[in-house]
Amino acid sequence: MPKKYGVKEKDLVVTHVVSLILTGKLRSGDRLDRNEIAHELGVSRVPIQEAVVQLEHDGILSTKYHRGAYVERFDDSVVHEHHEIYGVLSGIASARAASDPEARILDQLESLLGVMRSNREARAFQDAGWQFRAAINDEYCGPRLLAWIRASHAFILRDFWATYLHSYDEMLSHYEAEVDAIRRGDPDAARTACAERAAMMARILLTELVRRGVFRPPESPPAAF
Repeated sequence: MPKKYGVKEKDLVVTHVVSLILTGKLRSGDRLDRNEIAHELGVSRVPIQEAVVQLEHDGILSTKYHRGAYVERFDDSVVHEHHEIYGVLSGIASARAASDPEARILDQLESLLGVMRSNREARAFQDAGWQFRAAINDEYCGPRLLAWIRASHAFILRDFWATYLHSYDEMLSHYEAEVDAIRRGDPDAARTACAERAAMMARILLTELVRRGVFRPPESPPAAF
């Protein structure tokens, strides 16, 4: 695989491993083959070890002494949990913005919201969405909160959302609600908007994982007689 210039090798490995999990090529309990990854990505074992440390910290892998790294439990509850954490952490930053709205940041959010309203194309919509989150996080997060938010991105892959065709219809209202909450100075509403957007993202990803055959379709409740 050709290297992506400007991307840290450790981050390349992290993305690759998460992609293997999200496509079902690695499943719960599977052992990570470091030699295979080194061959596929053309990297040394150093960035692979760095990636393993990060993925273990993020709850995606676990290591066993002298036995290697293994995929942690990965099921629908784990997907929900990752997104729930992401929603809570994003909500902390958004609530801070609502508690102390800076006119400069609010103007930036309004501008990005305008970009999203005028773009039904997935990549352009999501690019504006990432800038929206960055505008809030860069202004209202300390180093620790920002690190936690970045860690919570494990199963929130930009490549997936950049090709998801229904972003405009399903996400725009959440961004509108968040901007409205910040403008009105309502921290609780800002947190709620972030939590609801994250929950919706989890449902979308779970649907995709069922479509890919990674998860089984949910069982239908028994018919009532």
